[in-house]
Amino acid sequence: MPEMISTPRLDLTPFTPDFLRASLAGDLDRAVRLLAARLPDSWPTYRDTFQQRLEQLASDPALQPWLLRGMILRETRELIGHIGFHTSPNPAYLAELAPGGIEFGYTVLEPFRRQGYAREAAGALMNWARDQHGITCFVVSIRPDNVPSLALASRFGFQRIGEQMDEIDGLEHIFRLDR
Repeated sequence: MPEMISTPRLDLTPFTPDFLRASLAGDLDRAVRLLAARLPDSWPTYRDTFQQRLEQLASDPALQPWLLRGMILRETRELIGHIGFHTSPNPAYLAELAPGGIEFGYTVLEPFRRQGYAREAAGALMNWARDQHGITCFVVSIRPDNVPSLALASRFGFQRIGEQMDEIDGLEHIFRLDR
Protein backbone atom coordinates (compact mmCIF):
# COMPACT_ATOMS: atom_id res chain seq x y z
CA MET A 1 0.00 0.00 0.00
CA PRO A 2 1.43 3.40 -0.95
CA GLU A 3 2.17 5.83 1.80
CA MET A 4 -0.45 8.20 3.08
CA ILE A 5 0.24 11.92 2.74
CA SER A 6 -0.73 13.89 5.84
CA THR A 7 -1.52 17.59 6.20
CA PRO A 8 -2.53 19.48 9.33
CA ARG A 9 -6.19 18.43 8.87
CA LEU A 10 -6.23 15.73 6.21
CA ASP A 11 -5.01 12.25 5.43
CA LEU A 12 -4.61 11.78 1.67
CA THR A 13 -5.27 8.06 1.51
CA PRO A 14 -4.78 6.07 -1.73
CA PHE A 15 -7.88 4.69 -3.40
CA THR A 16 -6.79 1.08 -3.88
CA PRO A 17 -8.18 -1.15 -6.64
CA ASP A 18 -10.21 -3.04 -4.02
CA PHE A 19 -11.71 0.22 -2.75
CA LEU A 20 -12.52 1.40 -6.28
CA ARG A 21 -14.12 -1.96 -7.16
CA ALA A 22 -16.22 -1.96 -3.97
CA SER A 23 -17.32 1.63 -4.63
CA LEU A 24 -18.26 0.96 -8.24
CA ALA A 25 -20.14 -2.22 -7.23
CA GLY A 26 -22.14 -0.29 -4.65
CA ASP A 27 -20.67 -2.32 -1.77
CA LEU A 28 -20.37 0.71 0.48
CA ASP A 29 -19.87 -1.29 3.69
CA ARG A 30 -16.78 -2.88 2.19
CA ALA A 31 -15.61 0.44 0.73
CA VAL A 32 -15.91 2.09 4.16
CA ARG A 33 -13.88 -0.71 5.76
CA LEU A 34 -11.19 -0.53 3.09
CA LEU A 35 -10.82 3.25 3.31
CA ALA A 36 -11.34 3.41 7.07
CA ALA A 37 -13.52 6.48 6.61
CA ARG A 38 -17.20 7.40 6.31
CA LEU A 39 -18.44 7.98 2.78
CA PRO A 40 -21.08 10.48 1.67
CA ASP A 41 -24.60 9.25 0.90
CA SER A 42 -24.10 10.03 -2.80
CA TRP A 43 -21.03 7.78 -3.11
CA PRO A 44 -19.55 7.09 -5.62
CA THR A 45 -19.72 10.48 -7.28
CA TYR A 46 -17.31 10.23 -10.22
CA ARG A 47 -17.92 6.76 -11.58
CA ASP A 48 -16.24 7.33 -14.97
CA THR A 49 -13.07 8.67 -13.35
CA PHE A 50 -13.01 5.81 -10.83
CA GLN A 51 -13.44 3.25 -13.63
CA GLN A 52 -10.67 4.90 -15.65
CA ARG A 53 -8.27 4.87 -12.68
CA LEU A 54 -9.14 1.23 -11.94
CA GLU A 55 -8.29 0.31 -15.54
CA GLN A 56 -5.00 2.22 -15.29
CA LEU A 57 -4.12 0.31 -12.11
CA ALA A 58 -5.00 -3.02 -13.74
CA SER A 59 -2.58 -2.21 -16.58
CA ASP A 60 0.15 -0.83 -14.32
CA PRO A 61 -0.08 -1.39 -10.54
CA ALA A 62 3.01 0.81 -10.06
CA LEU A 63 0.76 3.82 -10.76
CA GLN A 64 -0.94 3.42 -7.37
CA PRO A 65 1.01 6.15 -5.52
CA TRP A 66 0.27 8.67 -8.26
CA LEU A 67 -3.46 8.19 -8.80
CA LEU A 68 -6.53 9.03 -6.74
CA ARG A 69 -6.39 9.61 -3.00
CA GLY A 70 -9.25 10.31 -0.66
CA MET A 71 -9.17 13.57 1.27
CA ILE A 72 -10.09 12.28 4.70
CA LEU A 73 -10.79 14.75 7.46
CA ARG A 74 -8.69 13.31 10.24
CA GLU A 75 -10.83 14.67 13.10
CA THR A 76 -14.03 12.94 11.96
CA ARG A 77 -12.67 10.20 9.62
CA GLU A 78 -15.01 11.24 6.82
CA LEU A 79 -14.20 11.50 3.14
CA ILE A 80 -14.53 15.13 2.03
CA GLY A 81 -13.16 14.82 -1.51
CA HIS A 82 -10.38 13.30 -3.59
CA ILE A 83 -7.19 14.38 -5.30
CA GLY A 84 -4.64 12.72 -7.50
CA PHE A 85 -2.43 12.81 -10.51
CA HIS A 86 -3.83 11.61 -13.84
CA THR A 87 -0.77 9.49 -14.70
CA SER A 88 2.79 8.93 -13.62
CA PRO A 89 5.25 11.77 -14.30
CA ASN A 90 6.24 12.84 -17.80
CA PRO A 91 3.31 11.46 -19.82
CA ALA A 92 3.47 11.81 -23.59
CA TYR A 93 0.46 14.16 -23.71
CA LEU A 94 2.40 16.78 -21.68
CA ALA A 95 5.65 16.48 -23.67
CA GLU A 96 5.24 19.82 -25.47
CA LEU A 97 3.56 21.94 -22.79
CA ALA A 98 5.25 20.62 -19.68
CA PRO A 99 8.10 18.17 -20.30
CA GLY A 100 8.83 16.16 -17.17
CA GLY A 101 5.61 17.42 -15.62
CA ILE A 102 2.54 15.82 -14.18
CA GLU A 103 -1.14 16.83 -14.14
CA PHE A 104 -3.45 16.58 -11.18
CA GLY A 105 -7.05 17.27 -10.35
CA TYR A 106 -9.20 17.35 -7.25
CA THR A 107 -12.78 17.51 -6.04
CA VAL A 108 -13.98 18.78 -2.69
CA LEU A 109 -17.50 17.64 -1.86
CA GLU A 110 -20.10 20.41 -1.54
CA PRO A 111 -20.46 20.71 2.25
CA PHE A 112 -16.66 21.08 2.64
CA ARG A 113 -15.90 23.67 -0.02
CA ARG A 114 -14.41 27.11 0.70
CA GLN A 115 -12.62 25.92 3.84
CA GLY A 116 -9.09 25.65 2.47
CA TYR A 117 -9.08 21.87 2.02
CA ALA A 118 -8.26 21.99 -1.71
CA ARG A 119 -5.29 24.30 -1.09
CA GLU A 120 -4.04 22.12 1.76
CA ALA A 121 -4.35 18.90 -0.26
CA ALA A 122 -2.90 20.34 -3.49
CA GLY A 123 0.10 21.80 -1.67
CA ALA A 124 0.77 18.51 0.11
CA LEU A 125 0.43 16.47 -3.09
CA MET A 126 2.85 18.72 -5.00
CA ASN A 127 5.30 18.75 -2.06
CA TRP A 128 5.19 14.93 -1.93
CA ALA A 129 5.92 14.68 -5.67
CA ARG A 130 8.77 17.19 -5.41
CA ASP A 131 10.32 15.97 -2.17
CA GLN A 132 9.92 12.22 -2.73
CA HIS A 133 10.25 12.00 -6.52
CA GLY A 134 11.96 15.17 -7.76
CA ILE A 135 8.96 16.40 -9.77
CA THR A 136 8.97 20.19 -10.12
CA CYS A 137 6.51 20.84 -12.97
CA PHE A 138 2.76 20.63 -12.31
CA VAL A 139 -0.24 21.07 -14.59
CA VAL A 140 -3.92 21.68 -13.92
CA SER A 141 -6.76 22.06 -16.43
CA ILE A 142 -9.67 24.24 -15.31
CA ARG A 143 -12.94 25.30 -16.92
CA PRO A 144 -13.07 29.09 -17.38
CA ASP A 145 -16.23 29.29 -15.21
CA ASN A 146 -14.66 27.42 -12.25
CA VAL A 147 -13.82 30.57 -10.30
CA PRO A 148 -12.71 28.84 -7.06
CA SER A 149 -10.24 26.56 -8.87
CA LEU A 150 -8.94 29.45 -10.96
CA ALA A 151 -8.35 31.41 -7.75
CA LEU A 152 -6.55 28.46 -6.17
CA ALA A 153 -4.30 28.06 -9.22
CA SER A 154 -3.52 31.77 -9.08
CA ARG A 155 -2.65 31.61 -5.36
CA PHE A 156 -0.13 28.86 -6.07
CA GLY A 157 1.34 30.84 -8.96
CA PHE A 158 0.19 28.62 -11.86
CA GLN A 159 0.52 30.36 -15.25
CA ARG A 160 -1.86 29.78 -18.15
CA ILE A 161 -0.06 28.01 -21.01
CA GLY A 162 -2.89 26.93 -23.28
CA GLU A 163 -6.37 25.54 -23.59
CA GLN A 164 -8.05 22.33 -24.64
CA MET A 165 -11.47 20.95 -25.33
CA ASP A 166 -12.31 18.22 -22.81
CA GLU A 167 -14.85 15.55 -23.84
CA ILE A 168 -16.78 15.96 -20.58
CA ASP A 169 -16.05 19.44 -19.25
CA GLY A 170 -15.78 21.36 -22.51
CA LEU A 171 -13.28 24.22 -22.77
CA GLU A 172 -10.50 24.10 -20.18
CA HIS A 173 -7.59 26.43 -19.63
CA ILE A 174 -4.27 24.69 -19.01
CA PHE A 175 -2.00 26.03 -16.27
CA ARG A 176 1.59 25.18 -15.34
CA LEU A 177 3.60 25.68 -12.18
CA ASP A 178 7.32 25.09 -11.78
CA ARG A 179 8.28 24.83 -8.12
